[in-house]
Amino acid sequence: MSKVRILVVDDEPSLVKGIKLSLELEGYEVMSAADGHQALEGFANGNPDLVILDLMLPGLDGLTVCRRMRETAATPILMLTAKADDVDKVVGLELGADDYMTKPFNTRELVARVRALLRRVQLDRQALSSGQERVLRIGDLEIDVPRRRVRRGSEVVDLTPTEFDLLTRLAAQPGRVFSRDDLLRSVWGYEYIGDDRTVDVHIRRLREKIEPDASNPAYVLTSWGRGYYAAELGPGTRDAPGR
Repeated sequence: MSKVRILVVDDEPSLVKGIKLSLELEGYEVMSAADGHQALEGFANGNPDLVILDLMLPGLDGLTVCRRMRETAATPILMLTAKADDVDKVVGLELGADDYMTKPFNTRELVARVRALLRRVQLDRQALSSGQERVLRIGDLEIDVPRRRVRRGSEVVDLTPTEFDLLTRLAAQPGRVFSRDDLLRSVWGYEYIGDDRTVDVHIRRLREKIEPDASNPAYVLTSWGRGYYAAELGPGTRDAPGR
């Protein structure tokens, strides 16, 4: 069985060395890149299972690299940022990053987040290889869980891994309201330390992709002050009130 391969992209050699050592102790194979162009080359040629990507890079910046990676693959991306500005974190999530950490960070927490992201990918592969058939439906949305495929009517919807997991979690229990903390634990897979706006950003991106009108959602709804929930719609219907 081949090792899980992780691409670490950062221009601080000492930081890369520390991350590499910690991940290799966990049994992962680690590649590294020091700028944006090397990152895209390593991503294309190395076929990593996960990317740890710094926001501030020479050459191409991390946001551009993230966007280009997301255009070609659904590989989980954990973004690193030294900036305190929340706008940069939100933009990274908007472009398709699955999670972010602010420097300086605890390496043990980094490893825990890597495990959580990879665990979701492994569970998906196991479900697909086992031949399990599990299809969830909300109105015109069809969610093929083992194949990680979403259709709205005849149209295939392209979701990131986190967007797919978020939609699946809600659709599995339509009508149940999930708080942001509930979703962070069940989708991201750990006790989240930081800003729970991560959930809001992913919900907004998800709605932009699956809703006929993202400003008046019919599938993923808001319970104000409580959280989010999937509409209880039968197949082929779109008559839920937007909220």
